[in-house]
Amino acid sequence: MDKRHYTPADELLINVDKAIRTLFGRPQVTERPNPAQDIEDTELNEAEYAHIAGLMRVNHSGEVCAQALYQGQALTAKLPRVRESMERAAQEENDHLDWCNSRLQELGSHTSYLNPLWYAGSFALGAGAGLVGDKWSLGFVAETERQVVKHLDGHLQQLPEQDARSRAILEQMKSDEQQHGTAAINAGGAELPTPITKLMTLTSKVMTTIAYRI
Repeated sequence: MDKRHYTPADELLINVDKAIRTLFGRPQVTERPNPAQDIEDTELNEAEYAHIAGLMRVNHSGEVCAQALYQGQALTAKLPRVRESMERAAQEENDHLDWCNSRLQELGSHTSYLNPLWYAGSFALGAGAGLVGDKWSLGFVAETERQVVKHLDGHLQQLPEQDARSRAILEQMKSDEQQHGTAAINAGGAELPTPITKLMTLTSKVMTTIAYRI
């Protein structure tokens, strides 16, 4: 069966639908189960609950950004294989989005109120990277995933030892992000100039600092 070809109007509507699902509904996840589903929750004190909720809110916002980034890049990617790779990665990022949201609900907390802002900015960055060229778009993905893995390592160190549910989620996310970054390099991603990577690090720091609280 031939693959359906979408018009620009179709693509626009599809991306609007994905944005609404990401920000206000349940995203389209894959077949994978939540890594924490069979792990018993443990008693935590009030300060630990608040800190874990802040960390998971940051991770949820990071996945909102990742979803927007991949959607923006898929929209402007020139090679079909690159577009398909972005779409699969976006599906797996949706799993992360769902897992983080579920954990926040268990903790009695909420997602970042600024998620629409994070989504809009990341979508624009992704679309812009795709327009520059596939090798730079893929390089952007690889660098983003590298920074996300470093960020997850920091969160894993900060989690209370007894919080096995959050740890299982973050460890699976870390594994996925590493695979996405490797796939982007193998697909032809170019190494980004140092000023760009430093700007990405600074932007990420601003987002994580704000999302932890709001």
